[in-house]
Amino acid sequence: MTDATTEYRISYPEDLPVSQRREDIAAAIRDHQVVIVAGETGSGKTTQLPKILLELGKTSIGHTQPRRIAARTIAERISDELGTTLGGLVGYQVRFTDTVSQDTRIKLMTDGILLNEIHRDRLLRKYDAIIIDEAHERSLTIDFLLGYLKQLMPQRPDLSIIVTSATIDPESFSRHFADAAGVGAPIVEVSGRTFPVEVRYRPLVAEAPIADDEEDAEAEADLDPMEGINAALDELARESSGDVLVFLSGENEIRDAEEAIGGRNLPFTEVLPLYGRLSSAEQHRVFETGRTPGIRRRIVLATNVAETSLTVPGIKYVIDAGTARISRYSVRSKVQRLPIEAISQASANQRSGRSGRTSDGIAIRLYSEQDFMRRPEYTEPEILRTNLAAVILQMISLGLGDIANFPFLQPPDSRGIKDGLDLLRELGAVSGSGTVDPAITRIGKQLTQLPIDPRLARMVVESKQHGVTREVMAIVAGLSIQDPRERPLDRRPQADQSHARFVDPTSDFLTILNLWNYLREKEKELSGNQFRRLCRSEYLNYLRVREWKDVFRQLERMAKPLGLVVGGPSTNPNGIHRSLLAGLLSQLGIRDVAKKEYIGARQVRFSVFPGSALAKKQPAELMSAELVETSRLFARTNAAIDLSWAEPIAGDLVKRSYSEPHWEKKQGSAVAWERVTLYGVPIVARRRAQFSKVDPAYARELFIRHALVDGDWDLDRIDTRVSAFDRANRALRNELAELEERTRRRDLLYDDEAVFDFYQRRIPAEITSQRLFETWWRTARSRTPDLLTMTAENLIDEDEAAPVAELVETSYPKAWSQGDQRLTLSYRFEPGADDDGVTVQVPIALLARLQPEGFDWQVPGFREELVTALLRSLPKAIRRNVVPANDWARRLLAELPDASDGRSLRAAIAATVTRLTYVPVAVTDFDESRIPSHLRMTFAVIDERSRTVASGMDLRALQEQLASTVRESVARASVTPRSNLERAGLTTWDFDELPRTLDTKQGGNTIRAYPALVDDGTSVSIRLMSTPGDQAREQHSGVRRMLLLAIPSPVSYVQEHLTHTEKLTLAQSPYRTTAELFADCMAACIDAVVEDREIWTRTQFETIRDEISATIMDALFQTVSLLTKVIVGSRDAEKAIKAASNIAMLSPLADAREQLSALVYPGFASVTGLAQLRRLPVYLAGIVHRIGKLGENLGRDRVWMAEVQTATARFELAGGSLPLAPNSKLSLVRARWLLEELRLSLFAQHLGTAEPVSLQRIVRVLTE
Repeated sequence: MTDATTEYRISYPEDLPVSQRREDIAAAIRDHQVVIVAGETGSGKTTQLPKILLELGKTSIGHTQPRRIAARTIAERISDELGTTLGGLVGYQVRFTDTVSQDTRIKLMTDGILLNEIHRDRLLRKYDAIIIDEAHERSLTIDFLLGYLKQLMPQRPDLSIIVTSATIDPESFSRHFADAAGVGAPIVEVSGRTFPVEVRYRPLVAEAPIADDEEDAEAEADLDPMEGINAALDELARESSGDVLVFLSGENEIRDAEEAIGGRNLPFTEVLPLYGRLSSAEQHRVFETGRTPGIRRRIVLATNVAETSLTVPGIKYVIDAGTARISRYSVRSKVQRLPIEAISQASANQRSGRSGRTSDGIAIRLYSEQDFMRRPEYTEPEILRTNLAAVILQMISLGLGDIANFPFLQPPDSRGIKDGLDLLRELGAVSGSGTVDPAITRIGKQLTQLPIDPRLARMVVESKQHGVTREVMAIVAGLSIQDPRERPLDRRPQADQSHARFVDPTSDFLTILNLWNYLREKEKELSGNQFRRLCRSEYLNYLRVREWKDVFRQLERMAKPLGLVVGGPSTNPNGIHRSLLAGLLSQLGIRDVAKKEYIGARQVRFSVFPGSALAKKQPAELMSAELVETSRLFARTNAAIDLSWAEPIAGDLVKRSYSEPHWEKKQGSAVAWERVTLYGVPIVARRRAQFSKVDPAYARELFIRHALVDGDWDLDRIDTRVSAFDRANRALRNELAELEERTRRRDLLYDDEAVFDFYQRRIPAEITSQRLFETWWRTARSRTPDLLTMTAENLIDEDEAAPVAELVETSYPKAWSQGDQRLTLSYRFEPGADDDGVTVQVPIALLARLQPEGFDWQVPGFREELVTALLRSLPKAIRRNVVPANDWARRLLAELPDASDGRSLRAAIAATVTRLTYVPVAVTDFDESRIPSHLRMTFAVIDERSRTVASGMDLRALQEQLASTVRESVARASVTPRSNLERAGLTTWDFDELPRTLDTKQGGNTIRAYPALVDDGTSVSIRLMSTPGDQAREQHSGVRRMLLLAIPSPVSYVQEHLTHTEKLTLAQSPYRTTAELFADCMAACIDAVVEDREIWTRTQFETIRDEISATIMDALFQTVSLLTKVIVGSRDAEKAIKAASNIAMLSPLADAREQLSALVYPGFASVTGLAQLRRLPVYLAGIVHRIGKLGENLGRDRVWMAEVQTATARFELAGGSLPLAPNSKLSLVRARWLLEELRLSLFAQHLGTAEPVSLQRIVRVLTE
């Protein structure tokens, strides 16, 4: 047969079933627009139908195939049968190859090629016949083409449509193409070339007992899959020879079965795996017709790839485990899952049929017949278990109307349609909400031009923004093909080591790019065969590498129309990942450290796939190219990223929430913490955001309340003229607030709401920040300068405040005077606070001079309340005479002077109450603990920088606590360029006179310093003291040291003239060395001459120096002699105490020991003084006498000891101590020696006392 350009011959092989029915098929095509041809594999329908159409006069036949390899091989077969050259009458077009010419009348192509042609030829006028082959596979593209062709039929009545299918539900195709009357398209069935197959059921778990004994039955029936396979192999070994095809669900199961079968070492048997990820060489071993010598049977372990797509030669037996991994997309979790599921009846029959291709076969199913009958008849089509985004995008681009009304063979679920649209919105491909009339965007139109998954296409489009198109295209091309890296089972470690060179620890995407760059470089360096060998040696699949390159070239060709520039290599990993992120917005994850997994979109939890470079060191945030559920949900092909990159890409998809709106002084505006989430994943966990963009009204309120009402804004950045109103308003408010604090009232000043309302009414609604306020106020103040200036009427109720204001200055003064000092008073009305009430601000340099007297009278405004509180603190017996307390307080105040008259307020009240009620009241009757704290003055000690150093209500305690600090402060304040008295290292009196006081004016107060000579040990210094007491104490020691330095020491002469006995006695003294003893004696001799004489001038010093020099020799001899007697007396007392060993005397002996230690101790000579030192031998003799008399009347001793202890307790309560502290008060010194005289009067009356003594006399001395 010939046409205008091509000669060809049409013949039909007689052994093909389709040839026998070609007349029926031709008649059906002539009479009907759509014909369904159903037949098993091998019936010849694929190769013979195009020839039938040629005979019918069709001039342009489009013939689709689900796979590229099928399109190529079938084109070659048809061309060969027609006797023409490929590319002439018969051509094919697949993704990377196009052999179609102008003479082509039969065009083989993949489903996707025809789908793409629809964009350019909406009515497919290029074809007058279209064959949709292998329609039973029900891929997403096939289902869409069937729906489109149905819509197209009324517009193209001349178009013949032939749908071929295996004998799997051809009626569904017939119904799909039914006419208006409901008559389906004709079905022409052609039988296949198959042999009988015996199906045997060998369930792993019995559904009913198979033996009388149930336990035996269970033991016999319950097997694991590996045991079941081995049992089936043993059963088939008893049959005739032939290869066995075992169907399993996945690679792991195949490996387990390979180990289980290989471990049996079956003779003359070869075990071969078959699955998609195997290398080409390993797959080729399965399809070789030749056999290894000695091998009689091959056992092929395969996934469902061997079910329909591939024909394995030599198969006579099939073992069907009954399961497969079936790809399912979860609309709820947005995850592509690969669960292991029971296969359908149709798939089971397809598997069984594999054993009947060449001869009679046997199929063993590892499940029961009842289980088989319960299974679904057909496998669910892909349209119901995959994401529909790609198809929906094509439909929207083609303007095919409402997706839900499109005539799909089996309409998708509405949730699937919504999910596909959601993905397109995520990619920015469509706009609008809902599923009705979504509009395609500019990005969407670009995506339709790229023949890859929409996610991958979105990555390529985004790469333009970052200048990384070449890198992203390489990665996208790599993601769209099967991984070229091979891992042969027997050489897996070597393969992993070879591939490790390309691994980027932070990104599997960069790993793919590294491999791409390496391959491109090597391809340029090497010849074709060398490059092929390189791929094989480095465990890379050459065919997949070539496919990778082809995909890249195709994308590269389509770059120009999209405005993409494929430049040279780029080193911008962030740009690459940002581009990839555009297609993976719903596949982000943030690490849950506690559970060691990731939380992704919509709270889905997943783990990093073990084969990922990120599996060992997992980042806090990542994106994944694919989430696949097998045994768990795994993220494959991952990269560590910053999730915040997603925010600008996601646009309206992100959800923003704001928390903790607050004012920030530094920002000068209200801010809030913004949290940005994308599908529930926090891509920005916490970020400062301007709150005025979220809630302008509330932001304005925060600005007014914090900046204008509270004053919390940065005035340093504002022109002083602009902020003048604020300073004036704040001064007015402080003045009025102080009135409330001083009078302890909260009903005078309006609260902050009045201030807020003042500004609220005057400031425009759009002013929400300091910057906007400044801009507005610069203009507004020129027109209304007093607009924001407050007056007292805005803040207080004048009727209430006027009477109070008149009394406030007299009753609540701002200053307190004591002597020539004037101290600032501050007021606070805050019950419970430490400074509640009146606080006296005491400069630290003035602290030492203050006296507590007078402060207890309080300010006049608090005095009535204070007197009332004091009356209420009296004991009930007294208090009932002065009720009601408020009235009595006013009566007493009328009797009392306006200020302290030298008495304490309690003393004055006690005297007045006694006079008016004739009830005796003592100062001690008032219970100070019942006085409210705000009625007692607080003293705040402040330093030179006005910082509070310490505070409290006890002035004396503060003075003691800060004594050294006060002295230093006084010294600093008193030192001026003209007056600097302080000196150190003096050994002679080289100045005329030491002033008694040194006054310095500071802040209206007089700081008075008290110069004194201070003993430094080997020299003397002049220091400024803070009190006269400190001055007197230091001056005495300093003068003594100066005299010791000025007078020649007679110590060596005296030591030389001591008797041997005196030397021995002195060696037993409590002093550490003899030198210390003599130094203490010298001090005692000098103190005896100086006594209370004041020495301030050089003349006074020289006079006393000469006087002491004249007598020091004799005085020292006498003092040392006296000290010898004291030491002897001390030794006698110690011996007497040790000699008394009666247990009944323990208490008196302990008392005697304490008395002795308080009399004789290191330094006792100078502390005791010469006058009293002469009495020490008598006191020591009294101790000996007491010990001697203890045995006569122990009870009497206890009575006397009790009296002494009472007197001692009174002494210690008054501040005394035993031994006596140096520089003690005179009253304590006298009382201390009266205690010793009291002991003599009780325990050794015969020794006599120096003066009359009693307990009452001691108490009287202490109170003087």
